[in-house]
Amino acid sequence: MERFEINILGCGSALPTTKHSLSSQVVNLRDKLFMIDCGEAAQLQFRAMKLSFSRLDHIFISHLHGDHCFGLFGLISTLGMLGRTADLDIYAQPDAEKVFRPMLNYFCSELSYRVVFHAFDPKKNTLIFEDRTLKVSTIPLRHRVPTAGFLFEEKPKSPHIVREMLDFYQIPFSQINAVKEGADFVTPDGQIVPNARLTRPAEAPKRYAYCSDTIYYEKIIPIIENVDVLYHEATFCETRSERTKQTMHSTARQAAEIARAANVKQLILGHFSARITDENLLLKEACEVFPNTILAKEGLTVTVE
Repeated sequence: MERFEINILGCGSALPTTKHSLSSQVVNLRDKLFMIDCGEAAQLQFRAMKLSFSRLDHIFISHLHGDHCFGLFGLISTLGMLGRTADLDIYAQPDAEKVFRPMLNYFCSELSYRVVFHAFDPKKNTLIFEDRTLKVSTIPLRHRVPTAGFLFEEKPKSPHIVREMLDFYQIPFSQINAVKEGADFVTPDGQIVPNARLTRPAEAPKRYAYCSDTIYYEKIIPIIENVDVLYHEATFCETRSERTKQTMHSTARQAAEIARAANVKQLILGHFSARITDENLLLKEACEVFPNTILAKEGLTVTVE
């Protein structure tokens, strides 16, 4: 199985504590690293999890609250000191470059690489990144400032060649790609061998959705429906529902209700308030609605499968 992992660097909310680092994750897809949010100390957690700075080329920022982006400038500076030469692509709402570019010009005027900002509209569900194996789209969320989550989707893979059939029909190497793409094989004597006999289906593409920060927002359900893993903020318990409304966050139960309605396979709770002394209360609350729920924690690696 090819690697598709979520590495939790930080899962706390706005107030830094000794218990949790601030929001940041790294998606590892086939050893390419994609960072989601970059709170303070993200680069320290990056090192602690023994991730490779040289494999990080793309950073996605959900919104411009400090607990999701204050670590970005330090990371950019560190990458320069390490002698990076490849471009670093940052995907965020349009104001991000207005905020960070003056700081980069002042403190990092001699960077050995380019920092390229890609603006997106957080109000729209839009494809913002694509390569030959992955596509990333925005998930419009509702928070106090313009905010978007991110949907990571593997592209469909080619079917697997059945080696025994390859040998049996003596299929030449020059025709293997055509068979992978769905073509039948015609033997030298004119016999047509159906593609279904020569291949077996590839694994279904895997999908991961990141939704932080947001109120309970049912409009995201069609976008994240049937994902393999959903990370959804759970800043408070139901006992603090009024505070949840004031700050435009979600409770653990609300996160679980979204997971159940979207028919996801697994739910990860995160973005915990510093006021929550026992996060197992959040887990219990969510599991009453959606049993396949776990708590995020620093250093946790979740395999998408």
